Amino acid sequence: MDLLLSIPPRSVILLRTGEHITLVLTAMIAATGIGVPLGIIMSRYPKLANPILIITNAVQTIPSLALFGFLITVPFFGGIGKRPAIIALILYALLPIIKNTYIGITQIKKGVKEAGESLGLTPIKILFLIELPLALRVILGGIRIAAVICVGIATIAAAIGGGGLGEFIFRGLSTVDNTMILVGAIPSAIIALSVDWGLGWIENNLTQTTASNQSNNKKIVAFLLLIISLIFVAFSFINQSQGQIIIGSKNFTEQLILGEIVSQQIENNSDLKVDRRFNLGGTFICHEAVKAGEIDGYVEYTGTAFTAILEQKPISNPSLVFQEVKTVYDQEFQLEVMASLGFENTYAILVRGEDAKRYNLETISDVAKYTPEWKAGFSYEFLSREDGYPGLSKTYNLRFAQQPKSMELGLMYRALEEKNVDLVAGNSTDGLIEVLDLQMLEDNKNYFPPYEAVPVFNQNTLEEHPELSSIIQQLSGQISSEEMGQLNYLVDHERESVTEVVKDFLSQKNLI
Repeated sequence: MDLLLSIPPRSVILLRTGEHITLVLTAMIAATGIGVPLGIIMSRYPKLANPILIITNAVQTIPSLALFGFLITVPFFGGIGKRPAIIALILYALLPIIKNTYIGITQIKKGVKEAGESLGLTPIKILFLIELPLALRVILGGIRIAAVICVGIATIAAAIGGGGLGEFIFRGLSTVDNTMILVGAIPSAIIALSVDWGLGWIENNLTQTTASNQSNNKKIVAFLLLIISLIFVAFSFINQSQGQIIIGSKNFTEQLILGEIVSQQIENNSDLKVDRRFNLGGTFICHEAVKAGEIDGYVEYTGTAFTAILEQKPISNPSLVFQEVKTVYDQEFQLEVMASLGFENTYAILVRGEDAKRYNLETISDVAKYTPEWKAGFSYEFLSREDGYPGLSKTYNLRFAQQPKSMELGLMYRALEEKNVDLVAGNSTDGLIEVLDLQMLEDNKNYFPPYEAVPVFNQNTLEEHPELSSIIQQLSGQISSEEMGQLNYLVDHERESVTEVVKDFLSQKNLI
């Protein structure tokens, strides 16, 4: 039963599959249109070959998530959503297409080209009648490799709101749900295998040289172009944003729930439609996105904004933190920080329940004497933030046997459960704490600042839709820490739909 509950509706799976195919198809059409001409130019001007190959090779060495993140801040091409995702996929697809085009043309024997010249053919005719047909198998091989690469890398697009099957994979990682991961991974693998087989079939049929096959090849090309065009138009229509307001969220369960709460609150109390861009990569991606107007709003935590965005030293006074964040966001970023939703989600230093009993652990100070023999796992943000591991280790004198491992939040819980690490930094309201029988250690030295959950909206959006302010303010103080933990539990453990959990909650609060 749990398995069935965790599988998204068929319509949602089809939608994400359509988004995935659209991303790959668009990127491959553009990459082929750029890569093949560049390969031809390299064959004509060999001095350009090394610089072009060095640049495209360098792009391949950049981790995909890093490239997606970098593109967020790039003018025109950047931001979040499908545009930067497609740009990134094009960059990754260029190398095999360019290289194979260049190799395919340059490996043609010189005598063949000279024969064409002796027949009075111009360089353009030699290219299209001799070189490209002879190099076609190698060129198609490069396109085939690039397409399979794109199918895999497109799953990362979900981290910047690009949609696709990666949404299920990131969702599964955040909730330690293998079924959800497979819902994203299996269709992605099927698409990759289908693309590889399909392009292989095209490669074999289009490279036949007999006269009887040439007319058939033209029909095959025309048919494939028609199919590609129809798929592209259909999925582009399906994937058009139907929302007037774009709400984002970070990439863990609580943020999905909060994003859905804000979204349903808007839809229930206005005629506005909401485009949900959930599972964005993290604090900095969400902040840059709302600042640039790529999303209209999301829910942030005051302590996170104070230390990570404003780069201030942690302080423990909630009202001072809120007021400073509100003032700076208003003056420097043109963002409106609204009243707290009513709960605080602080960092939680977690150990396994059995270890807490064995060593009688209640506070973070209690664990300090055991850490020299332990291994720790922290999120990427926690390892670098002002309110993260560097300050925590100094405050509590934490020394680990190895450098703490950096990993995604969902993977941290899995690693702790499987005893791959002994201590992690999670979130105090996470439903998985109870599910996995973890012990949250008391911050007895009050190291962590307050982390009140507050909606953050772009001021331009609020000016355009002034009714939004009062609609969102209705959520002020409506969620307690206990209620937030219960909502997380229903999604993480009971495998209930985020949409239904939120709908029931808003109904109970008489907000519908």
